[in-house]
Amino acid sequence: MTHTVLFVHPTKCPRTRTYSEFKTVQSCLEAVCKIYEEHLKRKCPNMPTITYDIQQLFDFIDSFVDICCLVYQKSTDSYAPHSKEWIKDKIYELFREAALNKERLQ
Repeated sequence: MTHTVLFVHPTKCPRTRTYSEFKTVQSCLEAVCKIYEEHLKRKCPNMPTITYDIQQLFDFIDSFVDICCLVYQKSTDSYAPHSKEWIKDKIYELFREAALNKERLQ
């Protein structure tokens, strides 16, 4: 369990800045994916299923003015900041692991 705070600033308007807290890094990364999925649902409300590839997700993340997270480090009793690129790297690892697990089940 690693407390993580996600900061999202999607547009230049200061009122669009938000933050969310998560118990784990993985749940934070899953929330970033969920933000994109909700965006797709609003954009295409009549689509019965939503599909996307990782590059589309990364383009969406790159469109934000800023997105970053702070991950609690027990060893220093402090939070380490992580950039947009780190978030994308971790999401890539999450997707890769999911694909490998799916492959193993087949």
